[in-house]
Amino acid sequence: MDLEGSFLSLTDEEGNEFELEFVDMLEYNGQRYMAFLPPEDGDPETEPDDGTYGYIILRVEVQPDGEEMLVTVDDAAEEDAVFELLMDDVNESYFGDDEDDEED
Repeated sequence: MDLEGSFLSLTDEEGNEFELEFVDMLEYNGQRYMAFLPPEDGDPETEPDDGTYGYIILRVEVQPDGEEMLVTVDDAAEEDAVFELLMDDVNESYFGDDEDDEED
């Protein structure tokens, strides 16, 4: 299933609905994660300066009834590791695999 560029409407724990753009699905330590971007609002003042480039990473958890739920990643080390995988995927998608060229 190719979700890239798809927008998903999600509801948080407080019942607030918001829309996110799907970017990538990743696997880390046997868990699945989905990376999203918030919709562009065109305001450069709202761009994050924390090095995340605005990406939102959520873990996919399967509930006892089989339904999948997206949950926030509370562990900073886990989130950083998944973010690194995401950046590797993004770099490979846009720039190709240059590792072989660098070894020569």
